[in-house]
Amino acid sequence: MNILLPTDFSQNSWNAISYAVDFFKNIHANFYIIHINNLELEEVVSNGNVIEKKKSNTTIQSFQILLQKLQQHETNAKHNFYTSVEDGNFIESIRLHVVEKSINFIVMGTQGNSNFKEATVGSHTTDVITKVKCPILVVPENARYKSVSEIAFPTDFNTGYKTKIVSTLKRVSHFNQSALSVLYVSKKSEELSEIQQNNKLFLQGQLQDIPHSFHYKVNSTLEEAVQSFVVQHDVQMIAMMAKNLNFFQHILFHPVAKKISYHKEIPFLVLHE
Repeated sequence: MNILLPTDFSQNSWNAISYAVDFFKNIHANFYIIHINNLELEEVVSNGNVIEKKKSNTTIQSFQILLQKLQQHETNAKHNFYTSVEDGNFIESIRLHVVEKSINFIVMGTQGNSNFKEATVGSHTTDVITKVKCPILVVPENARYKSVSEIAFPTDFNTGYKTKIVSTLKRVSHFNQSALSVLYVSKKSEELSEIQQNNKLFLQGQLQDIPHSFHYKVNSTLEEAVQSFVVQHDVQMIAMMAKNLNFFQHILFHPVAKKISYHKEIPFLVLHE
């Protein structure tokens, strides 16, 4: 198993790395921790003069601190760690690593050093989710690892499930012997269409070899339905298909009401075809 861990040395980034090490504790894994310097120079104004300096001034020191934290983290003989620093376009660098290192999963925090806290998910993480076709585990700032006994999979059954989506779901379930809860949400009580019913039956057949269940919630908003389900079933992870933009935008990118807290506490697994 090969895991890519992009880092900007923020606390949220370290939290994602720590979570990944614990989540994959039962798996033989290679962790590739990378820091990508943007080639553009930033301008700093000092006494009225513009001074150019590269953004990577403190990279070496930051990596030393990160490695010290890893050494203090519980060691695992099944894990190997590799670090690298490079210059270039962020997304292109990520894509290159995915191909060259045969990356199985990317793990990132929801926010980095941008301090733009109004957004549920930061710009770099959003770009990776939407532009890199690799499963990505997004770890919120308040998420702390505990055994993942239940994974929620919100879906509207309108989109077919490709083999890669189902196999990744089952693979993740096997990591920690997790049960998968498929959640269908509707604004009003109504029967599934023929297409929805066929997709549901297909998914049922594909999930026979892992613990799973199907649930139906009626709620005016998807976010409230997910929040309620997460609390009632003590969900430790939420899985979603990147292709299902409606669910995607509402669960991850939609402005969040105060009573919605899952986006700060529950990791999201984004699946690509």
